[in-house]
Amino acid sequence: MDTSARPAHAPDSHPKLPSRKVGILLANLGTPDGTSYWPMRRYLNEFLSDQRVIDYPKWKWQPILQAIVLTKRPFASGKAYESIWNHDAGESPLATITKAQTAAVAAKMQAQYGDQVMVDYCMRYGNPSTRSKVRAMVKAGCDRILFCPLYPQYAGATTATANDQFFRALMEEKWQPATRTLPPYFDDPAYIDALAQSVTRAYAAKETAPDLLVCSYHGLPERYLHEGDPYHCQCQKTTRLLKEQLGWADDRIMTTFQSKFGPEEWLKPYTVEEVARQAEAGKKRIAVIAPAFSADCIETLEEINEEIRESFEHAGGEDFTYIPCLNDDAAHIDALCGQITRNLAGWLS
Repeated sequence: MDTSARPAHAPDSHPKLPSRKVGILLANLGTPDGTSYWPMRRYLNEFLSDQRVIDYPKWKWQPILQAIVLTKRPFASGKAYESIWNHDAGESPLATITKAQTAAVAAKMQAQYGDQVMVDYCMRYGNPSTRSKVRAMVKAGCDRILFCPLYPQYAGATTATANDQFFRALMEEKWQPATRTLPPYFDDPAYIDALAQSVTRAYAAKETAPDLLVCSYHGLPERYLHEGDPYHCQCQKTTRLLKEQLGWADDRIMTTFQSKFGPEEWLKPYTVEEVARQAEAGKKRIAVIAPAFSADCIETLEEINEEIRESFEHAGGEDFTYIPCLNDDAAHIDALCGQITRNLAGWLS
């Protein structure tokens, strides 16, 4: 229903304006539009050209990316995506899950605030773009927007680049809305409790409990830590808080990092190597959880549940359990909505 109207005391020639509301824009990493070569190449080109992700000088990196990486990697990545693709919906699992998360958050926010809020989602890379969703919110009357990167731990290559893209979108608006960005929530008790609940459920479903829980976080070059990125420390604290919430001893849980790319040293230990080492050391039953990912995606469904599982089993491991991301689990949605509500303070009551 069109609720636009001219401002009070405005002349008849004044354009109508939509009713004021607050936008809540969830943001995730992104997804290709398909698994064939060209959709994969477009997606990878946008992702790997981001200097928050790979910060080498353009003159050095772009020739390598365009002439070497993007001639081969789209085929390999497309094959990996094909193994997890949601063929019924014609989209990646990340897209499917992010839509479900958005619907769940929207239901709770609208129950709390009614038509004062508009909830939507965007992707940093691929579609729907951040620019298109900011434009839609402004057009719908959102004069304030809370931008919510769905990354519990802050990293320049995730949270910061999502914020960058949001700010670039705002630069194109004639009338910019007031804005806030959701801070990292890695130490939020509700988020930690949601993680602990997912672990408890997974362990309860096993006849014999795993010997070890591996908390596998997406990786970054080790250099980023020394340049001031807090991600490594926030990951370590997430694992510690999860351990304390579960009431476990130190030897039942560990932190690792996955998805190494390029020649540099990345944050260690590497998940793919560490699970093999643990199997060889006698830990024949392990569980793996990915606390840095708010939704299951290529890095969890394919990399962890296929590649990392294979590494563990090849080294003699016998029982590998992947614990899904929190996705649209009710406890996760409650934690997100708690964060959102706190960051709307002063805008809505």
